[in-house]
Amino acid sequence: MKKISSKSLKAGMIVAQDVLSKQGQSIAKAGTTLNAALIAKLSFYRIPEIYVEEDENIPNMDKKEEKKPAKDLEDIKPKNETIAYSERLKSTPEFQEFSLNYSKNVAELRTAYLKILGGNGDEIKRDKLLKGVETLFISHTALELFDLLHTMRTVDDSIYAHGVNVALVTRAIGKWLKWGKEELNTLTLAGLLYDIGKIKIPAEVLNKSGKLTDEEFAMIRNHPRNGYELLKEVPNLEPEILNAALKHHERFDGSGYPDGLLGEDIDDMAAVVAIADVYDAMTASRSYRTPKSAFQVIAMFEDDGVHKYNPKFILSFLQNIANAYQNNRVILSDGTSARIIYINQNRLSRPMVQLDDGSVIDLSRQADLEITRCL
Repeated sequence: MKKISSKSLKAGMIVAQDVLSKQGQSIAKAGTTLNAALIAKLSFYRIPEIYVEEDENIPNMDKKEEKKPAKDLEDIKPKNETIAYSERLKSTPEFQEFSLNYSKNVAELRTAYLKILGGNGDEIKRDKLLKGVETLFISHTALELFDLLHTMRTVDDSIYAHGVNVALVTRAIGKWLKWGKEELNTLTLAGLLYDIGKIKIPAEVLNKSGKLTDEEFAMIRNHPRNGYELLKEVPNLEPEILNAALKHHERFDGSGYPDGLLGEDIDDMAAVVAIADVYDAMTASRSYRTPKSAFQVIAMFEDDGVHKYNPKFILSFLQNIANAYQNNRVILSDGTSARIIYINQNRLSRPMVQLDDGSVIDLSRQADLEITRCL
């Protein structure tokens, strides 16, 4: 038995000890013969090294082999680490399956929106919408799910893609809060449907990168009411789903719109959807800005979000997001790479990191550095 870096694994090697993810999920059983797909899976779960059997019939673990055409993830991995993870993830069977199911969900949500807009809300397939999100959600830790979502992103994400993303994020929050199955399903549907009012906004206004005119700004601010009115015509929708559409831009301190509601006047599900909506929007690429990292968004919430959002939800969300990235590799604002070794509970956006040379930086004491990318 020999411990070997995952980067050096070859098809034909035999796993000597069970391989588990950081969350305890089984990745490979002892006795399993490695193939390209399993090696890709180990890479996807960021397993740094495993034990393999030493056997004369498997490839030599120490001898460098002649370079062959790319056949697995490590053969095609780019040298640039910030590119490597994204490319490695896209090469995995898990991502390819997720991508296919994700596209189906986006198309199904678009169909549902158009039916509701056309006055045929009774025809939407509620169970199919829910099942689609559950299929995307199942068997993934929060970090894996968020990584998959971030890798799916494009500059021109549609409102339908945004809806699927928010549904997944809200479901994650609901699970962190230990909500029951029925509440989770209602919350998921709220995440899918809450932004339907934007379908009435012209694309050139919705995607405008420059300053909005007063008329355009009024259109944007009116989309919660438009969404509420559209969903009101759909039979058998829970009141919480309608309220999520109407209130997802309300803020706990009264600074939101359209009604400037305060505190507990904002429904719990609307309050959760509001957090997921902002997180997804800020981590998305836009024509006028690059996406923010999870830690940059956490910093934004820390700066003004704790009083703008329901504290019983925002604090749980921030802690779970930050903790999900424990031991994760990141890129700092000066271009250096590091590994998160400790989450500062008093400043979640600024953990302690260890650089590649072994030195440690406490970002809570280093104001000129921040995490700009999670790998």
